[in-house]
Amino acid sequence: MHIVITGASTGIGAALAKELAALPGAQLTLVARRESAMRALAAELAAPTQVVVADLTDREAMTDWLDRAEEAFGPVEVLVNNAGVQVIAATSEVSVVEGERSLDLNLLAPLRLIRRVLPKMVARGTGQIVNVASMAALAPTPSMTYYNAGKAGLAAASEAMRGELRGSGVNVLTVYPGIIAETEMAQAGLQKYESTPMLRMQPTATAAELARSVVHALRRRRARVILPRFNWLARMFPGITRWVLDRFAPKLAPNQLARAAEPPQDAAACLTGLSPH
Repeated sequence: MHIVITGASTGIGAALAKELAALPGAQLTLVARRESAMRALAAELAAPTQVVVADLTDREAMTDWLDRAEEAFGPVEVLVNNAGVQVIAATSEVSVVEGERSLDLNLLAPLRLIRRVLPKMVARGTGQIVNVASMAALAPTPSMTYYNAGKAGLAAASEAMRGELRGSGVNVLTVYPGIIAETEMAQAGLQKYESTPMLRMQPTATAAELARSVVHALRRRRARVILPRFNWLARMFPGITRWVLDRFAPKLAPNQLARAAEPPQDAAACLTGLSPH
């Protein structure tokens, strides 16, 4: 069973690799930019694993590596679209370069990968696609405009595809992680907001807990995973969720507002704030 995991170097991606590697017959393709981290992870896994170094924000090469990966392990049977970045800044000040690059990774790359692997899955009558969205898709957070847009777009596409593919043998699982406390992305993101009682009260989960929930859902071909489970309330009561966020969501920390007011020196400087899974 050929399993592809993007954003597999650390955090949620690494935790998913560890859980999925334990499945019978699993063969893993890990895709990310950080080769050393992926090779260290691969050495821990019992399943046959290949490492692919790729920049999924490069529109000309987003899927170029797929043919080589399938030559080694066969057709992709499980595609896990996990790679992503957060861009947190005041909307009036955010770098357009940084924001649009995040859309490439959070939305465009998953859709292109799906378009490449889905025809073969449909022809075989089997396969699973896992799209790691975010609670930002259900509860869009102030000062995360591009991230909200990318993850909401991915979640909408994912939920719609599940209905489209019903009866085809291909299952689509949409994952809505909340605060996964120990990941680089969560730590970097939390530091950009003021520490308020509402923020401190937010439930959290670990990457390992999320990975176990995803594998459990894959085994049962379920539609979605929302973790921490308390966050199901956001899906059940979207109007109340929006009201609460509009009034009580934390604001950017003063140092972040000051930083946003300073224009970046060049395009490269804009991208230094990207925090991959």
